[in-house]
Amino acid sequence: MAGRPANTIAENRRAFFDYEMIEKFEAGLVLTGIEIKAVRAKRVDISAAYVRVISGEAWVVNMVLNWPDLVDASRSRKLLLHQSEIDHLIGLSEQKGLTIIPLRTYFHRGKVKVEVGVGRGRKQHDKRELIKKRDFERENRA
Repeated sequence: MAGRPANTIAENRRAFFDYEMIEKFEAGLVLTGIEIKAVRAKRVDISAAYVRVISGEAWVVNMVLNWPDLVDASRSRKLLLHQSEIDHLIGLSEQKGLTIIPLRTYFHRGKVKVEVGVGRGRKQHDKRELIKKRDFERENRA
């Protein structure tokens, strides 16, 4: 990555190391007024967050908004997706070894969006190979 776009609020960089991304979606996020204040101040943590599909609706679980007046900082928040996208996510989440996680949150035309990725967990030896490959490329560039 050559840097974060100016409209990025939070990014889950660890997800790209722990998971091999298969597919990505853009989803809207339902927030209350005080939560918007926390988002605008970039007080968002999505490092431990994941996405669940419950009774035909997608929810981001464990997304933490750090704000003094916020009562429930890590409540589940609804994601806004088309029904066909939710059905596709349900099909993918039922496959063994696939996880749905938020990759980054950002502003798009004044609205808060979440980039959701479907990924397969990497094994420890795959992570080591990724580190070796990254180091080798870094040395060759310099």
